[in-house]
Amino acid sequence: MFMNSGPQQDIVILGGGAAGWIAAALLAKKTDRHRTRITLVESEEIGIIGVGEATVPVLAQCNALLGIDEFDFIRRTQGTFKLGIEFCDWGVAGNRHFHAFSDYGHQVEGVATHHYWLRLRQSGDDHPIDDYSFAYAVAKNNKFDLSDPQNSRYHHAYHFDAALYARYLRDVATELGVQRIEGKMTHVDLDGETGNIAAIHLANGVTVPGDLFLDCTGFASALLGKALETPFVDWSRWLLCDRAMAAPSKRPDAPTPFTRSTAHAGGWRWTIPLQHRSGNGMVYSSDFWSDDEAREALLGNIDGEPLAEPRLFRFTSGHRKQFWNRNCVGIGFASSFLEPLESTGLQLIVMGVLKLLRYFPERTIDPVLRDEYNQLSTREIERIRDFIIAHYYLSRRPEPLWAACRDIEIPDSLRHKLDVWNASGQIALGDSESYMEPSWLAILLGNGAVPARHNVSADLYPLEQIRKGMELRRQEIMRSAQAVTSHQDFIDRYCKAPQAAPAD
Repeated sequence: MFMNSGPQQDIVILGGGAAGWIAAALLAKKTDRHRTRITLVESEEIGIIGVGEATVPVLAQCNALLGIDEFDFIRRTQGTFKLGIEFCDWGVAGNRHFHAFSDYGHQVEGVATHHYWLRLRQSGDDHPIDDYSFAYAVAKNNKFDLSDPQNSRYHHAYHFDAALYARYLRDVATELGVQRIEGKMTHVDLDGETGNIAAIHLANGVTVPGDLFLDCTGFASALLGKALETPFVDWSRWLLCDRAMAAPSKRPDAPTPFTRSTAHAGGWRWTIPLQHRSGNGMVYSSDFWSDDEAREALLGNIDGEPLAEPRLFRFTSGHRKQFWNRNCVGIGFASSFLEPLESTGLQLIVMGVLKLLRYFPERTIDPVLRDEYNQLSTREIERIRDFIIAHYYLSRRPEPLWAACRDIEIPDSLRHKLDVWNASGQIALGDSESYMEPSWLAILLGNGAVPARHNVSADLYPLEQIRKGMELRRQEIMRSAQAVTSHQDFIDRYCKAPQAAPAD
């Protein structure tokens, strides 16, 4: 029997993996150890999802909050760096565009670069918007360096082995005082008056009581979904893909500093370069492709030799109606799921924990804090949902899946964004947005959604003056990018992993 005592608030995290150990580490780092006691329960019997994980820059911020040495982290997770996502064959076959973790250069008298680009395009100029992205100029030549913090021209994220990352964070969290208990949950005690979770029981006879519970059990949603019966809001009418198949492979070339997403007839394929191998996967709709068709398309397009048979995952996009119900907060897949098109998995985990820290409860939970957390979480994931839907809705590919994506009745919030964009060339950002103007520009313009108008102030200068200024920008970007070291050389110099056996 595991018993708690004393004045501390007991936080119990059920489930390890990235969700559990990110939550454990951040809570341990950012709460007073004399007032909170953090226990994580996980079972070695339960595996974690993923053969290679791609991230967004918020993970670099998370690591900084935890005081993690970036190069040590990259070494120990077989990691590489990421400047964005390259989209191949999206929109139309043969199309290629880049969603960079950067903008398209500084404004001129308050007018964003893309308005001058739109004016030039109307005059017949055919340079893609990517030509004005310094991050893309660096990435497409397989180069990388840390951006100057005094004059940052791009942000960066990572690719890494998901299993190694979970182990790494476990070390970080336990050093911060988190107690780990091995065990598989069998059942839950609910308080008869409040309906709160009072304790969880493990197969080995251990009982773990707590004041606040974090559900990090992934798709199982053992606490938030099953024990508390929190309803699920299904978004499959907007996001038609419902399966993924993943397999590691040998990496034939130097690792790219970007994730690649390649559209196929029935879905899309990811390629994630690690130091010791590549992560590959196919996301698809079972209404349009069989599992055998998806497997054949995946294995037929992997560059290197497959290292394992593909694993199949079934999913439904959407979220629990409440992310925080009673005294339980769902973190990661236990509370929501969006397909990995924009590498949002770890982003949503980190954002969920940081919001919890912002509205951290006493032992008696104030419903006001819980309601605010739920409202913010819902708005945030709805904004991300709209961004993901746009990738599909804008496609002009002829195959049945893509035709079906064009025919959906999109959410009003996305319809408003697209209408404002088409009428003005402006991005109508709402509150709780995760993706700012440059991200929307990359996807809209990259998929051929070019508005009819641009900002009126972009007409103040003569066309030839704008043409010359934009040409100088392109030249400076190319020249500066050439001076950056290669991605492989950077890794070899600062954070090359030892040639140890990779995680399962």
